[in-house]
Amino acid sequence: MTAGRSLKPCIFCIEKINYVDYKNLGVLRFFISRYGKIIPRYYTGVCLRHQKRVTRAIKRAREMAILPFVR
Repeated sequence: MTAGRSLKPCIFCIEKINYVDYKNLGVLRFFISRYGKIIPRYYTGVCLRHQKRVTRAIKRAREMAILPFVR
């Protein structure tokens, strides 16, 4: 066990969600700070696999002008 790591389970693993859609802004806004930065996984409690998928979806949504780069 790593020091400081919470035992909060990953919400994507619990719901058995494998694909994080870049068009689902309701989910993506949960992982973005009010300044537009991606929140690290030790704050959100998401596992590494899903954090990478969320990051990729956020970056894809930014490139397609669905999400702003900064607020």
